[in-house]
Amino acid sequence: MSQILVVPGIGRDAPGAAVSDAPAAPHVAHVASSLRAVAPFRLPGSGPSRGISAVCVVALVALWWLATHLAWVPPLFLPAPDAVLRALGDAWRGNIQGGEPLWKHLQWSAIRVFGAFALAAVTAVPVGIAMGVSRVARGVFDPPIEFYRPLPPLAYLPLIVIWLGIDEASKILLIYLACFAPIALAAKAGVRSASVEQINAALSLGAGRWQLVRHVIVPAALPEIMVGLRIAIGFGWTTLVAAEMVAATVGLGQMVLNASNFLRTDVVVMGILVIGLVAWTFDWFMRWLEQRFVPWKGR
Repeated sequence: MSQILVVPGIGRDAPGAAVSDAPAAPHVAHVASSLRAVAPFRLPGSGPSRGISAVCVVALVALWWLATHLAWVPPLFLPAPDAVLRALGDAWRGNIQGGEPLWKHLQWSAIRVFGAFALAAVTAVPVGIAMGVSRVARGVFDPPIEFYRPLPPLAYLPLIVIWLGIDEASKILLIYLACFAPIALAAKAGVRSASVEQINAALSLGAGRWQLVRHVIVPAALPEIMVGLRIAIGFGWTTLVAAEMVAATVGLGQMVLNASNFLRTDVVVMGILVIGLVAWTFDWFMRWLEQRFVPWKGR
């Protein structure tokens, strides 16, 4: 911000004022040297937080280790970290109930979750955009989506089993429905991000309806769509356990449920950590894609 300095007795309108500004130079230099640099404006909450997250994770692991080694919590309710690591080694070699190795459980769960997630993304994004730009599409798709969205997956799981049986189709459909609603609603909300000025500018340049959707509405909705995808994959992993309850013999959810029947808390905690780590890795990947493809978000 520029500073305006007023020196008494020196000015164009003052009587006997000199044309030269030379007498004011020392005073200006003194004032300029006394000014402090102003830090640039930053939004609240902006800035890196990786260090804080690392300290928080280390503190939680340390508290977990203390609570188990000092016998604050019985091992049946919370196993020690070293017991969970041993369970991870046993599960990787297949030395747990069922005899299947951990990588096979992870493979089948990933196929179910990411397969259903991909199908939901391919279908829900066009439906959400159509709901945002067309009142007819909104009237057709909004009631069924808003009706089943609050329902827990276990509520309509028996109906899906009656329709499709106990094969993979019922599991994928259950996860698909859990992922579809948040993606569609996020795409619908993202359509509102396109400003009237952008739409009018495109129309004034002769853009048609499909060109308007492709070049204005879809780029404006991308940040909201990316958020919806991140939320949907979380719902997908949450629904995984319910989906693998349906006559599944392999999968992370099935492994956790089977271990709980034998009170293998170490295997249960290990399975929970594996599911959370895979979901966190995918969420980090989605954040990277968001920074790469929608760098204008928040600007």
